[in-house]
Amino acid sequence: MSLWYDEHLVLIQATMVSVLFALSIQVPLRFGVFSFAGVGSYGIGAYATAILVTRYEYPVFGALAAGALAAALIGYGLAWLLQRLSGLYLAMATVAFDLLVSVLAVNGGEVTGGATGLFGVVADVTTLHIFLVTVVVLAVVAASEHGRLGRKIAVVREDPELSAALGIEVHRVRRAAFVASGTLGGLAGGLNTAITTTIAPGNIDFALIVLAVTMIVVGGASSWKGAVIGAFVFTWLPTVLAFVGDWKGVGYGIVVAAVAIWLPGGVVGVTGDALRKLTSRRRTARLPDRESPAPGPAGPSRDEAPQGNRKTHPQEQT
Repeated sequence: MSLWYDEHLVLIQATMVSVLFALSIQVPLRFGVFSFAGVGSYGIGAYATAILVTRYEYPVFGALAAGALAAALIGYGLAWLLQRLSGLYLAMATVAFDLLVSVLAVNGGEVTGGATGLFGVVADVTTLHIFLVTVVVLAVVAASEHGRLGRKIAVVREDPELSAALGIEVHRVRRAAFVASGTLGGLAGGLNTAITTTIAPGNIDFALIVLAVTMIVVGGASSWKGAVIGAFVFTWLPTVLAFVGDWKGVGYGIVVAAVAIWLPGGVVGVTGDALRKLTSRRRTARLPDRESPAPGPAGPSRDEAPQGNRKTHPQEQT
């Protein structure tokens, strides 16, 4: 077990970072906000951490916090800028934001390292640190799916007009989704830079947007569990498909296409539907058959016969 852990340590760390990254896309979708700004926030957090550590010798955890905060603030401003957009138009605008971050990284000169990026980000981040951060984030996100907050988010997602009629500030909820996405994306990007010691524009290009979408499509956007499943699948899938060699991309595409066709709600959605159907069948099986007679004597006794149908003996009439 120890040997396997040592051999796959990089993948284990990458999986936890991927969970945070996938959550940066899943959380706004659960709010009803069709946004991929988490990808751009990932780049902001990654570069902010690298710049602060290499240029200004910041402690790594301070740099991580600063990167996440910067991404959250930019996400808040982006929410104000795009508050009139929704649906596909909002998604396109956030994709443009992601590509803009990549372009700025390429043209950032010495600050961002240009097309080659930044190297030598020395950080003492351990697997335990990443694990604790991931667990805390998952606990907070899972808690937001239940209780009053969870019901509020569900109403805003399903019917914004009804939410406004009930006194819920829909725009405020949308801004909170952008801030949460920015924080999670910035944190994931910073942690990835800390464990790989490098960041380059090629790490935050359009391929990262595609990866984010496939994670959520496969796992499911309805719950944090979908983000976790998607992160695990697409972090380990290249290793699993390594035996096919140059056909790895084909196998990758087949997996994604199969899930999109046969699991339209993602793994979490299909599993939830199956569990609900199974629970419903069990409840139906436990209900008594209403058409079958109740257990008891075949008919009423002479003394229990209704008075209207009871024949009176001649002697009883006198």
